[in-house]
Amino acid sequence: MSRICDLTGKKAIGGNKVSFSNKKTKRKFNPNLIVKKFFVPEDGTWVTLKVSTSALRNIHKKGISAVMKTAKEKGYLAN
Repeated sequence: MSRICDLTGKKAIGGNKVSFSNKKTKRKFNPNLIVKKFFVPEDGTWVTLKVSTSALRNIHKKGISAVMKTAKEKGYLAN
């Protein structure tokens, strides 16, 4: 299961873990993803998406149809 947001395309990025002695070792920063079902009123269907919490804020602000439309235009959403 990939850790990529379906609506924004957020994915894991790399970085350094820095210890108290200032040693650097590689680590991964994963996005905050949740799996959630949304009702699309235009289609009358339920859609299950893996979204980041920042995408959830956009959905609450703009609505699911507008966010899905922009995700399709950017190529993050297949349908």
